Amino acid sequence: MERGIESIAITYTNNDYGQGFADALQAAYEEAGGEVTLVAAHEDGRADYSAEVGALASAGGDVLVVLGYVDQGGSGVVQAALDTGAFDMFAFGDGMVGDTLAEIFGGDIDGSFGTAPGAEGEGVEMYATVAEGADFDNTSVFSAEAYDAAALLMLAMQAAGSTVGTEYAPAIMDVANAPGEPIMPGELGRALEILAEGGEIDYQGATGVEMIGSGEAAGSYRVVEMQGGSLETIEFR
Repeated sequence: MERGIESIAITYTNNDYGQGFADALQAAYEEAGGEVTLVAAHEDGRADYSAEVGALASAGGDVLVVLGYVDQGGSGVVQAALDTGAFDMFAFGDGMVGDTLAEIFGGDIDGSFGTAPGAEGEGVEMYATVAEGADFDNTSVFSAEAYDAAALLMLAMQAAGSTVGTEYAPAIMDVANAPGEPIMPGELGRALEILAEGGEIDYQGATGVEMIGSGEAAGSYRVVEMQGGSLETIEFR
């Protein structure tokens, strides 16, 4: 609604991720006063999405929201919408956000935007260095979150002295939060040594980890926009 978009059509990949995302978005958007003209699923792996786009175009909307995967049906829907002239402005969920989106569509979708998990600061820069040294892609969605999740499990096991889930689970909160020695990406060896000696750590990692309850973590996300054929981060929230 901040962008002056008063109506949207939503297409989502036909699985639990897509359905849940679409339901949550529709509820929030309508509560904010916007109109959702149609919510429709799409199947991945099809060669032609003209039928799906036709239904969405008939319903109308200022923007087509695509909650899918950039290497699957999500891109197929976008291409069909561009080919038919049904939509020229898109909003993307996290499964669509990445360098591949710009590689496929470039300037054809300039002005379109999306959101994905993301953080800024020292941890992000250190994680990029770790990724470069280990030769893996740190830019994909949830890459940093996956790294931090694996690190927390390992550190909790060390703190608890056990690999049994019910025994190390309580230690996750301990290693993720203060007090303790701050631990950044690339410092897991030092963290293990501190724990082995009976010390305390505060794992901050690549995403500024802060556990706020059982199974819950505080987090941030980035807002991206296609500008000049490139996907640019315009703000963090």
